[in-house]
Parts: sequence; structure tokens; C-alpha cells
Amino acid sequence: MQAMQQKLEDFRDYRRLHKPPKVQEKCQLEINFNTLQTKLRLSNRPAFMPSEGKMVSDINNAWGGLEQAEKGYEEWLLNEIRRLERLDHLAEKFRQKASIHESWTDGKESMLQKRDYETASLSEIKALLKKHEAFESDLAAHQDRVEQIAAIAQELNELDYYDSPSVNARCQKICDQWDNLGVLTQKRREALEKTEKLLETIDQLYLEYAKRAAPFNNWMEGAMEDLQDTFIVHTIEEIQGLSMAHEQFKATLPEADKERQAILGIHNEVMKIAQTYHVNMSGTNPYSTISTQEINSKWDRVRQLVPKRDQALMEEHARQQQNERLRKQFAAQANVIGPWIQTKMQEIGRIAIEMHGTLEDQINHLRQYEKNIVNYKPKIDQLESDHQQIQEALIFDNKHTNYTMEHIRVGWEQLLTTIARTINEVENQILTRDAKGISQEQMNEFRNSFNHFDRKKTGMLDSDDFRACLISMGYNMGEAEFARIMGIVDPNRLGVVTFQAFIDFMSRETADTDTADQVMASFKVLAGDKNYITADELRRELPPDQAEYCIARMAPYIGHDAVPGALDYMSFSTALYGESDL
Repeated sequence: MQAMQQKLEDFRDYRRLHKPPKVQEKCQLEINFNTLQTKLRLSNRPAFMPSEGKMVSDINNAWGGLEQAEKGYEEWLLNEIRRLERLDHLAEKFRQKASIHESWTDGKESMLQKRDYETASLSEIKALLKKHEAFESDLAAHQDRVEQIAAIAQELNELDYYDSPSVNARCQKICDQWDNLGVLTQKRREALEKTEKLLETIDQLYLEYAKRAAPFNNWMEGAMEDLQDTFIVHTIEEIQGLSMAHEQFKATLPEADKERQAILGIHNEVMKIAQTYHVNMSGTNPYSTISTQEINSKWDRVRQLVPKRDQALMEEHARQQQNERLRKQFAAQANVIGPWIQTKMQEIGRIAIEMHGTLEDQINHLRQYEKNIVNYKPKIDQLESDHQQIQEALIFDNKHTNYTMEHIRVGWEQLLTTIARTINEVENQILTRDAKGISQEQMNEFRNSFNHFDRKKTGMLDSDDFRACLISMGYNMGEAEFARIMGIVDPNRLGVVTFQAFIDFMSRETADTDTADQVMASFKVLAGDKNYITADELRRELPPDQAEYCIARMAPYIGHDAVPGALDYMSFSTALYGESDL
């Protein structure tokens, strides 16, 4: 442009400085030629004929050619200046667009070549993909600028721009870089997508690992807890139940080991993917804190505890077998001794109550019982020894017998006490009989009356039973009188009357009072002054047990005024006190 502007300036100088004198010269030449021709013609001389090419017309033609050349030159200068202005504008536009583009691409190649995805997590990979998608959109938007740059360069070449080599080189560099950006962009997308798929696969494997490792870990912890749990059993059935449950547990171990191998296989698959595709495992499993080392460690612990549990159960089974032997040994004796004690108690009770033979016969019989009981003591001692072994073995129950050692002891003590007390009672009865002159028949009647009103069969009468007995014998007394009598027969206020106290009282009463007349008078009142009484009257006037006692022992009345069912209360009253045979 500068050279063209100089040319334009030179052309202007030519037209302003150099050409005007020549115009004057040309005009003067024409004037001189015309003057010369006029003078020659006036002088009748031949016209002047310049040499060829120097005619005025030749000069004019040449001058016209010069002016035509000037016009063409000027047009060329102006067109060239305009062209150069256009080229400068395009070149500036090229430089601006190229600079903007180069500024935008600065660092893009290194950014696209970064391998940051190798250490990224799945969430980070997804973020990188979003960022890459945004970059691809930006890259596509810059496609027009690159095309514009190339078009401007093409136009500059077509317009024969003087600096076309540098423009072409820069344009080529931009195009090459653009192509490279496209390749790098595609490669990065492929790398990101591949890494995303790998991390998604790893993430799924991590999730599957967590879903299976957690319950398996819980199972192992529960198994370890159960295998180390101290058990307390008291029967062989209980230890057999524990052994059966343990065998069932051991049967599940192969399946559990398969599950462990499957869980470890998931972890190994993750490691294989990481090694094969060079995935940098930047972190641990986000879904689980349970490591494979922890799983293997706990599994080894479970395998170690199983034989220990086997041994403990075997030892406990042997102990329970010994305990069962002790139970059966104790029960075999207790089931014999317990009923024997009960039988002897009942036999002694019958001897004391039934009054078979004389009192001397009873005491001899009882002393024989006492001797037999004393001779039975070694069996009690043996049972005590077996019980001691049971206690030392911490055995608390025995399904083979309902008898405990405490029951046997109490029963044995009661048996010894009962035989001693019964012998003492019979001895006292002998003393009372001999001292008061009571006949054997009276003693038997006292016993029969006592036994009848001993409703609970305890060998003693409570206050209600004793009152009923007295009423049946004709006593008509108020509360004060009955309280006086109870004070005599029950001085310790225990609320019961023993047979000995009953005998003492009856012996005194028979010695001091004509009670037969009193009883007959009482029955006469109940019978309405009749010489007989009916069962209905007795049931109506007396308590049920007293009424049944009298009905059972009264003979039928056979007087002339007898009615069906009449009973003889007079013979009953006299017979009650031994005054006649009933």
C-alpha cells in the first residue's frame, strides 16, 4: 500500500509539475508549426514537411495516447489502492479472527489430553462428561469462525495478497489445530464414556458386594456369638437339642463358604477390571465398610470355633449322661423309699385308730414297727449319699421321681416322730386305763366315738368336731360351758383335742356323772316325749354327722307303739356308757 501510495503521489507530481510544461511546449510547437507554414505559404514557398513521425498529427496522436495511458494508469493506481485497502482490511480481519480463535484454543489441547478421569469417581466422571458436553457445544460454535478464517485466507490468496505465505501458514496451523482438537475431543469423549461404563460396572459390583457382604458379615458375627455362647443345660435332652442344632449349623457351612467365595469373587472382579483397564481405584467401596480381609478373618474365626464347640458339647453330653445316671439311681431308691414311708405312716395310723386287740397288743405291734423302721435307716443313708452326688453335680430336677431328698427327710422324720408319739400315746392310754379302771370295751367305745367325729382323719378333733361329739352324747351346754370344757381338754389353746385328752375327759365324766340318763332325756326332748325317735327327727334336730352317727348305732324300736323306722334311743344311750350290750 505504501508503494502504491507513493506511485499515486509520483503520478500526481507528474501531472502537476512535469506535464504542464510539456503542454506548453506542445502548444508552442503547434503555434511555431502553424506560423512557419503561414510564412512559407505567404512566401510561396513549399510547405514544411517534418520528418516521418514528427508531424503535428503524429504529436497529437502521441499526446492522445499519452493521455489515454495516463487515464489507464490512474485507474490502475486507484483500483490497486482500493484492492490493497480491501486486502489490508481482510488481512486485519483474518488476524483478529485468528487471534481470537488462537486465544480460545490456547490450553484446549492440553486440557483434552488430561487423564484426570483415571482417578475420578463415578460422580466425578459424570461431572466431567457434562463439562465435556458443554465443551463440545462450544467447539461446534467455533466451527463457523474457523471456516471464516479459512475463507478469508482463501480470498487473500485469490486477491494475491503480498503476505499470503504467512497468512497461509497461520491458517494451516489453525486448521491443523482444529482438526487435532476434534480428534482429541472425540478421544476424550470415548475415554470418559469408557471410564464411566467401567466405573458403573464397578459401582454395580460394589453395590452387589455390599448387599451380600452385610448379611454374610452379620451371619458370621451371630455364628461367632453363638459358638462362644456359654450354655446351661440340666437334662440330656437339652444337650441333645443343642448338639442337633450345632450339627444343623455345621451343615450350612459349605453353603456359607460358597457365599463367601462369591463375595470375594465380586471383589476380585473389581480388581481385575481395574488392572485390565488401568482404572485407578481412588477410594474404597462407598456402600460398605466391610473389607475382604475382615470377611476372611471372621470366617477363619468361625472355622476355629466350630471344633471347640464340638468339644464343649461332647464334654457336656458326657456330663449330662453322668447326671442322668445319678438321677435314675436316686429315683430308683426314692421311688421305693417314699411309698414305703407313706405306707408305714398309714399302717401306724391304722394301728392307733382301729384298736385291734388290747393296748398291750398294740404297743408290741408298734415296737415291732419301730424296730423295722430303725433297720431301714441304711437305705436312707444311701439315698443321702446319692443326693450328695446330685448336689455336687448341680442337678436341680429329676423327671424320674416326684420325691426330693427334702420330701424323704421330712417323711422319715415324721415317720420316726409318729411311731414314737403313737407308742407314747398307747403307753399313756394304758396308764390312764389302769389308773381310772376303764375297761377295754369302754376304751374301744371312746375310740369309736373319737374316730367317728375325726372327720379329717388327723387323729385329733377340732373344736367343732368335739362340740358335735359332746352333743351326740347328750351334753346340753352354752358357749361358756363349752369354753370351760375346751380349757380342760386343750390347756395349750391349740384348737384341737387329742385322743388322750378325750379319754381323760370322758373318764372323768363317766366317773362323776350319770350321763346315760342325761342322753336319754335329751333324746326324749328331741323325740317329743316319745319312747322312740325317727331318722328324720334326728336329721332335722342334729348336725348331719351327729345324726348319721346315731342312726347307724341305734337299734330298731320294738315297743307296742312302734312305727316304721322307729329307733331305740334308750338302749343306745345306755350302751354308749357300757351299761348294756348294744
